Amino acid sequence: MRKYVIMGVQGSGKGTQAQLLAKDLGLVHIGVGDIFRWNVRNHTKMGAQVRRVMASGELIGDDVVESVVRDRLEQHDWNFGFIIDGFPRNGRQAEFFMESYDIDAVIHLELPDDEVRRRVLSRRLCPNCGMDYNLIADRPEHEGCCDICGHELITRADDTPEALEARLRDYHEKTRPVLELFRRKEVVHDVDGRPPVDEVQNAIRKTLGLPLYVPAEDR
Repeated sequence: MRKYVIMGVQGSGKGTQAQLLAKDLGLVHIGVGDIFRWNVRNHTKMGAQVRRVMASGELIGDDVVESVVRDRLEQHDWNFGFIIDGFPRNGRQAEFFMESYDIDAVIHLELPDDEVRRRVLSRRLCPNCGMDYNLIADRPEHEGCCDICGHELITRADDTPEALEARLRDYHEKTRPVLELFRRKEVVHDVDGRPPVDEVQNAIRKTLGLPLYVPAEDR
């Protein structure tokens, strides 16, 4: 059983890399941001709270995040393990996590702030089906419309320049120190997040000693 954490600033590709790793290894991908966005799309009570916080560029409170992660992991559907992204984001969350689970590795995707801004401010989201797009590398076939359901694409509430700057500050002040906690356990693997997706995936696999990634079209 493998238990991984993937960390990195917003826009570093955590979700994409986690999904590729999970699919090949039979892991459960737990994206904390995905859980919150589902609640926003489905207009739950939590979703209303999350919407307000995201719009201000702040991070969701520790109690809420910890509850969501605990509830998800208690489903115990991760027979071969899990890879979690979006958690932990500060020292308190890291201590809570390390007390409960033996983590095999922490994958840290490194990305300069300038590249973060370029990527994040180019992201678009379909509010209807949840499909993500990036105007740099993954543009929709029809400008401004989802290829899956045809709905008009929007910018995420937390992808405005002001919200992004707030999240960058929060990341550097609170999340980076979490890496130091994990480094004491000697489980952190630093990976350059700037290359193309396939190259980053294989860099992750090399550092973890896993078989290299082969795209579906090449199998």
